[in-house]
Amino acid sequence: MPMPSPLGRAFINQFQGGFPLCDRPFEEAALALGTDEATLITAVQGLLEAGILTRFGPLWDAERLGGRFTLAAMAVPEPDFEGVARLLEASTEVAHNYRRDHELNMWFVLATPTEQALQAALRRIQSVTGLSVYDFPKLKEYHLGFWLHLDEDGGIGLRRVERERPTGALVLDALDLALVEATQAGLPLDPQPYEVVALEVGSDAQTVQERLRRLLAAGAARRIGAVPNHYRLGLKGNGMTVWDIDEAQVDALGERIGALDCVSHCYRRPPHLPLWPYNLFAMVHGRDRAEVTAAATQIEALVGTHCRDHRVLFSEAILKKTGLRFAPARAA
Repeated sequence: MPMPSPLGRAFINQFQGGFPLCDRPFEEAALALGTDEATLITAVQGLLEAGILTRFGPLWDAERLGGRFTLAAMAVPEPDFEGVARLLEASTEVAHNYRRDHELNMWFVLATPTEQALQAALRRIQSVTGLSVYDFPKLKEYHLGFWLHLDEDGGIGLRRVERERPTGALVLDALDLALVEATQAGLPLDPQPYEVVALEVGSDAQTVQERLRRLLAAGAARRIGAVPNHYRLGLKGNGMTVWDIDEAQVDALGERIGALDCVSHCYRRPPHLPLWPYNLFAMVHGRDRAEVTAAATQIEALVGTHCRDHRVLFSEAILKKTGLRFAPARAA
């Protein structure tokens, strides 16, 4: 398995966010890393081609863009599993899809510009597959964000990232929407990437940079930078821990669980009785399943008697991981 070069490792460690917004951002980033612009661009291209990065550019927030985002699951019979996975692979609304070790064995994330489009996508998947689709929309977010750190000796760890939760309406115009569409697959690996984007959207580089700063400040873009493939880099113990928490305590415990260093995502979601009693989801990553199990034990001690049941659903295969791919709804 290819591992990043010292330059690739340094780039990942420093630029999972905060990639410069200037005329020659690779030149500025290269200066910080002790190299030159052309060498850095070649290194980033190599990271993408090797699958060490899943993408490079803005990480957009569907909800702040006015869209809808949900987690869904199906119990797919084994003989049909590959066919259903191919169907979701071809669905532009599906950003991620994982096989997990549970009766509900296929878990996927959908992003659409409107609630109507989201419900239509769920109905379509249910109709085409003939399977029940369980919808788990986010009811409350307790934590979202982590930063991988790669050591010189090949070690890897998670560093907690606190993210502000912007509130209030965000008004997007045609240029904002065009920028999302032009960059959701990534930034061009060009010495002047914002100039390339500006030509695509009919603007100029300075305006593109200003708009991206505004969208970052408003939370529409979570960050701009490298998105590492944590599996390829050694975090193979992906565990979605789920908890059946007393309703009166779920918010308080969600905040406490979300504050743990081992937790990268923590949400309240609706149960689906009788199959699924769990109302709190916390994603834990580790180098192996033993690390994830140890983290789940830590969470179990925290929730104590307020938890009626819990499970750890390990990821057995990544079926799709493209990130957000949708055109935000345009004003009438």
